[in-house]
Amino acid sequence: VQLVESGGGLVQPGGSLRLSCAASGFTVSSYFMIWHRQAPGKVRELVASITFGGKVNYADSVGGRFTISRDNAKNPLYLQMSSLKPEDTAVYYCSRAVCYWGQGTQVTVSS
Repeated sequence: VQLVESGGGLVQPGGSLRLSCAASGFTVSSYFMIWHRQAPGKVRELVASITFGGKVNYADSVGGRFTISRDNAKNPLYLQMSSLKPEDTAVYYCSRAVCYWGQGTQVTVSS
């Protein structure tokens, strides 16, 4: 099992980014998948999740701005982020049910 995040970077407040999580060794659509983030000095928090049945859930802080999705044909997991705020700055990780983790991708929201 391997997870590799990509798509992070520097973006201005109000901007958008799409993170990808490339999965190998298993089928994303068959597992509970989660996006997390960890800001400097803070604990890692759940951002969004999607069940194998497609039910999604979001942290209150990102609801309406972030969208978790997957491509059943190509096997990645995505996190579309819009209306980004400086407080969204963090390292973003994907996990398979908190058992397997990627290395993270840095998102910095700053003018």
